[in-house]
Amino acid sequence: MTISRPLIATLGTLAVLGAASLGLSQGAPAAAPHSAPAIAVSGEPVLLELFTSQGCSSCPPADALAERLAANPDLVVIARPVTYWDRLGWKDTLAREENTVLQQDYARRGLAGRNGVYTPQLVVDGAYGVVGSRADEVAAGVKTYGSTSDAAIRVTPGAGGGYAVNLSGTGAADGGGKAELVLLAVTRKVTVGIGNGENGGRRVTYPNVLRAQAKVADWAGGSARLALAASRLKVPGADRYALVLRQPGGGKVLAARWIA
Repeated sequence: MTISRPLIATLGTLAVLGAASLGLSQGAPAAAPHSAPAIAVSGEPVLLELFTSQGCSSCPPADALAERLAANPDLVVIARPVTYWDRLGWKDTLAREENTVLQQDYARRGLAGRNGVYTPQLVVDGAYGVVGSRADEVAAGVKTYGSTSDAAIRVTPGAGGGYAVNLSGTGAADGGGKAELVLLAVTRKVTVGIGNGENGGRRVTYPNVLRAQAKVADWAGGSARLALAASRLKVPGADRYALVLRQPGGGKVLAARWIA
């Protein structure tokens, strides 16, 4: 999706002036969580995307919470470092512009909960936004907004080291089944020594850091079967992969699952 310059300016202002518009600067202050909340998922795995930055002084507690949440097999936790705080004296070594664009797309469509462009923001299944360090609110968001679609992804070993992928459902709870199946390549754990900026001198660990993403197929509901070649699971620096079925342009997530 192409974002016009006026929208980028508007969202950039929202990020910079978050204290006025959202009660946030780079994120609402929150005490570092001591443990991850107990989250029980009744349906399919739930996608949690954390928009974070090495230049955000409010982000380390959210990064630590995301690391603990990532141990829950019912949650597909993805760290998506953004680019817009790079001007604060430290260029984020993990940031990707596509993460920034997705967060802007979410804000333009409108999330339940705390909408907008800010860090740390955690988004539940592309539907609900929350300050990423607030464990109780994350748990409540997963309970209400996670796994609301009837869509499902099933993965089994395939030929030549690849996988057979089966899609099913209609996505009716989320406005119909038109969606894209996207492959996410991540690194399970990255620890960064931050040399300057608001977190200068700190070492921060990030779970499941996005390295690349690519559309695998379109889906319009119903049953579908496709092969995922082993060659697609050889992204440099990645050691884990997930499949996400999501509506395009920052739409809702219909299903998600780790495959390796």
